[in-house]
Amino acid sequence: MTETAAPGRVLPHPDRAEIRLETVLHALSDPVRLRIVRELSTAADELSCSRFDLPVTKSTSTHHFRVLRESGVIRQCYRGTAKMSGLRRDDLDDLFPGLLDALLAAAKGQHARLGDDA
Repeated sequence: MTETAAPGRVLPHPDRAEIRLETVLHALSDPVRLRIVRELSTAADELSCSRFDLPVTKSTSTHHFRVLRESGVIRQCYRGTAKMSGLRRDDLDDLFPGLLDALLAAAKGQHARLGDDA
């Protein structure tokens, strides 16, 4: 695993070669995590974790971001006291061509059909 963070605040991330399809699919199977990824997919840049309005406690939110990071779906780093998150689109598209776009399109269709927050 590589580590990316300010000195003293290291967050482990899997190298591209370590990212596994089943781990990515597990991470994206949760509605809250899928919601995070949907929002990150439309962002022009990294977003602060505090920017997300999630229907869970702060500790549960932290858990969801950790699952996404450790699966290789997102990259996180500290900027000052803010933990910034960005989608690892290039890595995911190279490893699993079309997967992320298909999942995001399906999630968007489901949201339109059901009106849920996933």
